[in-house]
Amino acid sequence: MTEPSTKPNLTPQFCFSTVALRDFLRLSRAAIDDSITQNLNALLTPAQSGFDPTSTSVRIPRAPSRQIDPRSCQEFKDKVLFPSWQARSDVLSYCAYVATSPDPDDPEIPLREVETEKNRERVVDERLDPYSARYFPREPRTETLAMLLRQERSVESIIRSRTWGLVRERCGDSFQDPESALNRWREGRERRGT
Repeated sequence: MTEPSTKPNLTPQFCFSTVALRDFLRLSRAAIDDSITQNLNALLTPAQSGFDPTSTSVRIPRAPSRQIDPRSCQEFKDKVLFPSWQARSDVLSYCAYVATSPDPDDPEIPLREVETEKNRERVVDERLDPYSARYFPREPRTETLAMLLRQERSVESIIRSRTWGLVRERCGDSFQDPESALNRWREGRERRGT
């Protein structure tokens, strides 16, 4: 069975390193969600009667997909799928907290202050160049992180929806949306105290 994604050591530096943040999300999604069909197929038990060579003599259209043993499905969801989703949710939530907190360690603060001061001293003649009055200060890294997180949350929502659709189809799960299923798993885990 595939291993669930492990949550990285969460620090503000991890969040501000957009390469590390995106790599974690990309690798976690690739291991679980992008290969969900293969992961679900791995849960199917082989044929009980063995291979029958006569089965290849006539081409028979396959059924859309076989149902997977409910216990195997539940174990996959509890031990791989939901823990991976939870790890990504924890990272996104922590980084969202970092993005909304003040950032006194931002290395570009002095640079932005210099740019702002230069803009104040600039003489602009809008008759000669109507666009010269525009001033686009550098965004603080917290705003850049917040924008990245909005994008990644949208991607996460799409990926979970696609993954959950396949899980529901193959496992016959009754929950309509992935967030309800994840919340139910969280509640069950809290009741068990893990």
